[in-house]
Amino acid sequence: MRTITHITIVVSMMVNAVIFGVGTIVILTVPALNDQAKYLLPVWTTFTFLVSPVVGRFLAPTLRLREHPGDKPTLQ
Repeated sequence: MRTITHITIVVSMMVNAVIFGVGTIVILTVPALNDQAKYLLPVWTTFTFLVSPVVGRFLAPTLRLREHPGDKPTLQ
């Protein structure tokens, strides 16, 4: 697997946790949404599993090391 794929997997797990947490707090603290929580929470969980890899893929290239210090030839 490519390096960008590994980074995307790790980042998407973190993004999933953040998006799920924010949405869950909103659903449970807003009284109008709290009444429908038994329907909204499974929908929100599915939504975060679908969206987090996409967001992770957009963030992954910014986390790569552009130039590895050992890649440059040294003059001796």
